[in-house]
Amino acid sequence: MGNGEEAVDFEPEEDDLMDEDVEGSSPRAAIPKLKSAITGGASKKIKGRGFREETAEAERNARLSAPFDSLDSQGGPGPERSIEGWIILVTGVNEEAQEDHLHDTFGEFGEIKNLHLNLDRRSGFVKGYALIEYENFEEAERAINEMDGNELLTQTIHVDWAFSKGPFRRRNARRRSPHRSRSPRRRY
Repeated sequence: MGNGEEAVDFEPEEDDLMDEDVEGSSPRAAIPKLKSAITGGASKKIKGRGFREETAEAERNARLSAPFDSLDSQGGPGPERSIEGWIILVTGVNEEAQEDHLHDTFGEFGEIKNLHLNLDRRSGFVKGYALIEYENFEEAERAINEMDGNELLTQTIHVDWAFSKGPFRRRNARRRSPHRSRSPRRRY
């Protein structure tokens, strides 16, 4: 301590106290303790799964048991209507095609509600397919029947429904035993 260093005293003395501390309290007065959920103090609201109150659980069950909107899908395989309209899938689209090309070509069959022409992120060219939405079933069906197998920008395109009900069954599907493996038999 001879190098110009000053000794620091950490013990509080009478003259070290601030005005608000002097109001009849001793320098070693007890510090008020904080309440916490760990020490059993004030109750804290716990969030997350498994800590719900019964009323919140009842509300959730009532909400999930309500009938959901669904589309009629009886009647076997066939085209399926989306929420807003009838969507057709156009494949084999030229990579340099623009939305205008498709809009002009498929706009002949009816009003196009929506047209998606997805691009490849790396190249910036069209990925090769488009989704076109019509309001009416007849418009979409006519577009499929007339455009399937035709050319668009020197490339043959194929047009079909984007959504269908149920699986289409193969006519010549062989029936297999549900317990047999598809791999060939072992010969020992």
